[in-house]
Amino acid sequence: MKDSVVSITAVKILDFLFIREPVSGLGSGFIVDERGIVVTNAHVVEGYEHITVTLSSGENVEATIIDIDPHYDIAFLKIPRDNLKPLPLGDSDKLKVGQFVIAIGNPFGQVLGGPSLTFGVISGLGRNLRTEGKIYENLIQTDAPVNPGNSGGPLIDLEGKAIGITTAMIPFAQGIGFAIPINEVKYSLSQIEKYGRILRPWIGIYGLDVNPVIAYQLGLPKPAGVLIIRVVPGSPAARAGIRPGHVVIGTDGKEIQGIGDLVARLREKGIGQEITLNLYAQGGIRNVRVRIEEAP
Repeated sequence: MKDSVVSITAVKILDFLFIREPVSGLGSGFIVDERGIVVTNAHVVEGYEHITVTLSSGENVEATIIDIDPHYDIAFLKIPRDNLKPLPLGDSDKLKVGQFVIAIGNPFGQVLGGPSLTFGVISGLGRNLRTEGKIYENLIQTDAPVNPGNSGGPLIDLEGKAIGITTAMIPFAQGIGFAIPINEVKYSLSQIEKYGRILRPWIGIYGLDVNPVIAYQLGLPKPAGVLIIRVVPGSPAARAGIRPGHVVIGTDGKEIQGIGDLVARLREKGIGQEITLNLYAQGGIRNVRVRIEEAP
């Protein structure tokens, strides 16, 4: 596993009162293709001018950005190396709360001489996190300790497969970290292989999985569906009249359990197609046609 995990240093030049000063960022990543493709967090590299990947051998290699998906905080880098050892990717749809996991990263770059491992369990699934004006959906929550510089590193199961990318920590909530499900990485990677960039179907909503408490409060017959908490102005959903507080209980007449199902239905339909959202609103059911667009 350690041969697949890398350290990432990113540098940009900022002007302070006519003085140009370099500002650097630090993160982790891991190899997902032997032809030199590395995945990390978008926030680790976005906006930086010079990106260096440090391999497990200690070699420093200049990297270029293939594409970035800020919505899911995923970025793919390319380094001019072949015959690398990619990390096996698992299936995040099969994760269970209480499952043991390992977080691997370079929390302080190469100061410690290589990757560090921390151990914990999955303490929650389908979490939504608001930070810096963004909403990250469907995250894995873990109590495996996360330190500065770990962002972009893999969350691994006991079979040695990556099941997530460590993406954030809450400093005031001791021991709580979050990771992007690896199936999002697999989808993005397939888009890059097919189109050369990441194409994501989008209708412009953010939501929460309906749990028993939400279902009770809204009078829903069962805890299933997606409670819409934000609609992007000018988005397809906004143009269709969808509002926060509506609940998506199905698409094209087929029930959904949560955000994962809704995203899967949008991907099945594809960009440029229309989908019917079955909404629960004000105690009744209504059907709304929405055109699927490419995420901005």
